[in-house]
This record gives sequence, C-alpha cells and structure tokens, in this order.
Amino acid sequence: MKYRTIFLFGAPGAGKGTQGRILGAIPGFFYCACGDVFRNLRVENPLGREFIKYASRGLLVPDEPTVALWRQSVDNATRSGQFHPDRDILILDGIPRNLNQARILKDSLDVLSILYLRCNDINKMIERLQRRALRENRLDDAKLSIIRQRLKTYERETAPVLKFYGRKLVHVVDSEQTPQKVLHEVLGHITKV
Repeated sequence: MKYRTIFLFGAPGAGKGTQGRILGAIPGFFYCACGDVFRNLRVENPLGREFIKYASRGLLVPDEPTVALWRQSVDNATRSGQFHPDRDILILDGIPRNLNQARILKDSLDVLSILYLRCNDINKMIERLQRRALRENRLDDAKLSIIRQRLKTYERETAPVLKFYGRKLVHVVDSEQTPQKVLHEVLGHITKV
C-alpha cells in the first residue's frame, strides 16, 4: 500500500515543524518528522549514537538506516492507532533528504503535493534554529558552525529532490511571513489536494 503523502519541504529553520505539528492535530492527517524520530532514540541505541555522530557535524544520517527507522516509526504509529493509512494523509518532514532516499521511497509514497516553505533570509533561519536549540535542547541547532553546515548540506543534497518529483507537485510558500499567514497559505494548498 502506498501512503497518500504531502511533503513539508524547505531548509532547516524554514518552519516545517511548526506547520507540521499544526497539520498533525487536524483529523485526517498524520505528521511524521524524521528528525524527531531520530532525536527520540536513546543514546544506548546504536542508531541513536549514529544520529548524534552525524547531526553534531551538520551531516545527514546514511540513507538505509534513515529509511528503515522511518518505516519502523510509521509501522509503530499504524499499530498503535495513531495513523490510519486507509483514511489519513501522511505529512512528511525531513524525508526524503536526498535523491537516493526519494528513489528508495518511490514505491511506498503516493505524493499528492509538496509544500515548499521557502525562506530566503538565512539570518532569520539561523535565528529560528538558535531559538529552537534553547527551547528544545537540540544539539544540531546549538552551534553556528553546525547550522551553517546543515544549510550547505540542504542546498547540496536536499534541494535537488524537488526536481525529482516535478514542478506540478511543488507549491511555494513564503515562510518569512508570520506562522499564521504561512498556515493560511499551506491550508489553501492542502484544500486543493
């Protein structure tokens, strides 16, 4: 079964998590943030150590463990009754992070739309990430050098994923607006799906 899916797409600090948590609270949607799945792993878990090793340098965790962990998370959410694939739309944040992951997930996802939260103000994204680091104690957002590396990694590895899915699916949302205005735009696109 392919999961009906909407991607929240954009650079770190573009506002994907803010919008995803709101959408996930609406009946008929299930929000899955791959980064949160990794951050919830215990340090004793080999994959948890792997995540810390990569995230602390601003790099992406290798594809196979990332996709395996994502599948396990979605399966657990289905078994626990949080996610109902037959009636819910999956809102994905943080996966696929590169072309290889997009290819691996091709047979699992029925991509309905890609909401590309674009923020051209790098300083605004850095500020958001640093605020989040303080609020949520996130190692991958704590140091300016790591943030800059994450933004470079995004441009190099993640941005090309948009071309993989094609322009017809991509809807650009200006995420420099207030979260309320961004949500208004996001909901406008979702109602067309």
